[in-house]
Amino acid sequence: MAEATGRTGEAPVTAAMLVIGDEILSGRTKDRNIGYVAEFLTNIGIDLKEARVVADDIQDIADAVNALRARYTYVFTSGGIGPTHDDITADGIAHAFGVPVIHHPRAVEILKEYLGDRINEARLRMARMPEGAELIENTVSKAPGWRIGNVHVMAGIPAVMQAMMDAIGPTLRTGARMLSETVEGRGIKEGDIGGPLGQIQAVHKDVMIGSYPHSDGTRFTTSIVIRARDAGALAAARREVEALVDRLAAETGD
Repeated sequence: MAEATGRTGEAPVTAAMLVIGDEILSGRTKDRNIGYVAEFLTNIGIDLKEARVVADDIQDIADAVNALRARYTYVFTSGGIGPTHDDITADGIAHAFGVPVIHHPRAVEILKEYLGDRINEARLRMARMPEGAELIENTVSKAPGWRIGNVHVMAGIPAVMQAMMDAIGPTLRTGARMLSETVEGRGIKEGDIGGPLGQIQAVHKDVMIGSYPHSDGTRFTTSIVIRARDAGALAAARREVEALVDRLAAETGD
């Protein structure tokens, strides 16, 4: 897969996703959150620029958070805020910010109201977070996520994480949505279209053009995806890509 990147006149709102957990890295649990967050953010005009997976290690979490929060507008994390001894996301992020971990008073209240006599020391761990953190609502299982600075911390369970993203969404600064259109290559191989596609990209600097080889069931072909924030720029680049595909298809007799 090849993708050329372009520039826009307005600085985009950017984000990174940090997935935390030994179970992801061992393969025991398959991540289902990165793709959801990527689509969610794209739909509201935020560019997900990077995704990382780190182990349940306080220093590794802190190092990743500090690197990402300095580089992007927002950081979103999933995993490691549950009731067990190895749920140490709060400790890692507190270390990144240089603040202590506390039991957030409102989070404790929420858990006690929801769990009643089932509350215990382990479940109260879900109220642990860095001092100064603000709560993120959890409509599924009540145990809240939280934000500190530009870092948003969510559960690893997909249904819970998705509910937290719904709560976060209205609070985020967003940019212009990325528009996207696809031109099918009609049997043209990526190696045949790569050179002239690069020439089109060089002219249309505010457009991103990616080529994606695949099989349409009977032959190998290429899909060309054109993305831009400006509809006029997108249409102009598409016309040139379509003309290129028509020319190459005619040469091959397609």
